[in-house]
Amino acid sequence: MEWKNLGERPVYENPWFQVNLADVALPDGRHLEHFVIRQRAVALTAAVNDENEVLLLWRHRFITGTWGWELPAGVIEEGETPAEAAAREMLEESGWRAGPLHHLVTVEPSNGLSDCLHHVYQADGAVYVGHPEDDFESKRREWVSLEVVPELIRSGEIRSANTVAALLILHNTRCVAG
Repeated sequence: MEWKNLGERPVYENPWFQVNLADVALPDGRHLEHFVIRQRAVALTAAVNDENEVLLLWRHRFITGTWGWELPAGVIEEGETPAEAAAREMLEESGWRAGPLHHLVTVEPSNGLSDCLHHVYQADGAVYVGHPEDDFESKRREWVSLEVVPELIRSGEIRSANTVAALLILHNTRCVAG
């Protein structure tokens, strides 16, 4: 049951994303117009220390009007690898320099509407460098035990899909699996 994109026309564009209207052919031959958001890829870092804690940012999202814990994240700049962007964003947003990075997972948080990929990296520890350059991104930055991740997700304190995916993987591999 494959849908076919027969072409797109731009509706809106800025440096971060483009909104297109696609002509889509359905398997039964019908056509529909579907909005598509073309976005730059994002990179995130889940830094985990020797105490099985992950560095999280407590931040407000004005679009949803919610507060929650998230991983440091941002768009991948031209010429950057996803790993370079993940390390840069962590330092800028948290003030901590990531330890060695390993790819953890790549997710498509809204693949029914957007083509944006979120590349999540695990950092083996981190070193505090100083107050974050982008301190406006979060109210506070804390090391949070992976043991409490499921409850933070259930209570709505972790809502961001990319953070949920990454932290559940880390919780399952580091806490449940031993």
